[in-house]
Amino acid sequence: MHETESTNSYAINLLKNVKLPEGTLVYTGKQTKGKGQRGSTWNAEVINNVTVSYILNPSFLDLKNQHYLYQIAALACYDTTAELLDSSQIDIKIKWPNDILVNGKKLCGILIENSLNNDRLNWSVIGVGFNVNQTYFEGLEKACSLKQITSKTFRVEEVMKTISSFLEKRYLDLKANKLPVINSAYTAVLHGLNKRLKFQVKGNTVFFSVKGISNTGLLVLEDDKCKKWEFDVKEITWLE
Repeated sequence: MHETESTNSYAINLLKNVKLPEGTLVYTGKQTKGKGQRGSTWNAEVINNVTVSYILNPSFLDLKNQHYLYQIAALACYDTTAELLDSSQIDIKIKWPNDILVNGKKLCGILIENSLNNDRLNWSVIGVGFNVNQTYFEGLEKACSLKQITSKTFRVEEVMKTISSFLEKRYLDLKANKLPVINSAYTAVLHGLNKRLKFQVKGNTVFFSVKGISNTGLLVLEDDKCKKWEFDVKEITWLE
């Protein structure tokens, strides 16, 4: 597709009128109103980045486990990044719930939108914005791209194919109910794990140590008195 406001919105509108096969992807070289978490926008230069949405039908997944969709999507993008970059020389992490950080800067973001039918997941649209060859990010000092990191130009479609391949692999693990395997892989590369970091909660700046992810997908943190807390994505803001 040459241009669309948002690949996620386009995919969702398609699903309202057409039954699409699982694995269908919507890709554009020019996304004019990309969506991010918490209603934010995702700005991507024309042609220079991956802007794609995948359509899945995870009706097998209990609603209590729907957060594993975020985990497999983040892992697919992590796996792609680790394959394209030298992970022994470059710090690659997943920032909960689903951003990919390289040397502390955001390379990739993911937005998942679900449809429910009788308390089951009907379909899921996984939107991925992955910075490939963009070298200037206006007003976004903490953004980065593959080209910025390596000084090399990448083929955007090849990067997208790599993401697709890893997402299929991780999705098959999810279908096989390998939940502990997925969670272990995700936690192992979690940004800030066992480190004391700064957060914002209800307008206050607080310090917590990152301990992992709960069984319901919440971020598990520990305060200075060794008390554990669990937070949803809308309840807490990372400050570092």
